[in-house]
Amino acid sequence: MIYLINQTIFQQYEDININIKAERLKVFIKKAQELDLKPFLGHALYYQLITHCNPDGTAKDDAPQPYKDLLNGSEYLDQYGHIVLYEGLAPALVYFTFARFIENDAIHYTATGPVIKRHDNGEPLTSPEVLKLVQQQRSIANAYANDIEKFLWDNQANFLLWHYSEKNRSSRQAGPRIRGVDRTDFNYPGTHNNYNSPITEFLN
Repeated sequence: MIYLINQTIFQQYEDININIKAERLKVFIKKAQELDLKPFLGHALYYQLITHCNPDGTAKDDAPQPYKDLLNGSEYLDQYGHIVLYEGLAPALVYFTFARFIENDAIHYTATGPVIKRHDNGEPLTSPEVLKLVQQQRSIANAYANDIEKFLWDNQANFLLWHYSEKNRSSRQAGPRIRGVDRTDFNYPGTHNNYNSPITEFLN
């Protein structure tokens, strides 16, 4: 299993407890890659990306530059000459992972069934509070996913395996679910560079 992010990268975006074991975090990184990122990119592009990655998730030296840019981010000019600063896959993957971690961490599985965790130094959040927090993280992930989709539109000649799919954007699965990429005009051919258009579908 190739993990595209790790605990060090995660902590660049969110200040998580240092006592959280890296192996535990990997469980949720794997789910975010398989259940959020792969349907979003499409299976063909996702697997092609993985073939260009080292076991530690970094791009191989001989990986094509477009795939390095997709993974790590880049600064480029779009077709209108505008400078675009793209941060790569890490931010979206971090927040998809974080949403899944929060939702699961609220529950402790015992021999007699699942229970809400109790803490000596504080009261556990209520289910609605947990849900709101999960939705907030997923909203951030979707915002970063917009940037990934724009990068793919702007560089589609370099990613022949990527095809826009409404089905991928509306994918659903059991447990934590992605909303798909927010609807902005740049999500659609011919109008995806309308930067002044407001987000019309955003997860609250």
